Amino acid sequence: QVQLVESGGGLVQAGGSLRLSCAASGSIFSINNMGWFRQAPGKQRELVATMTAVGSTIYANSVKGRFTILGNNAKNTLYLQMNSLRPEDTAVYYCKYTDYRALVDYWGQGTQVTVSS
Repeated sequence: QVQLVESGGGLVQAGGSLRLSCAASGSIFSINNMGWFRQAPGKQRELVATMTAVGSTIYANSVKGRFTILGNNAKNTLYLQMNSLRPEDTAVYYCKYTDYRALVDYWGQGTQVTVSS
């Protein structure tokens, strides 16, 4: 079992910054199995940024150059540094961990990010 707890969301003006954190506990194999997703009202959940098995990173085109995903294996914590925020970044942000051996995804409860114009 894996537990994920996100924090760091809030209300920010356009152009501002926020840093999200996702603390993982339980049977964690690697921070490289983790990523960030978001879901805006009335829209499907979408990938924001993810670590890969080889330690690289993948970003959605809409956040490239503005967001940075970081992992701390010692603390089992994943971060998302969000700069130059835009109103269209408003969403609930979720952390996901994938157990590739059991083929199970674990999700956090989400943290709300609201960007005002």
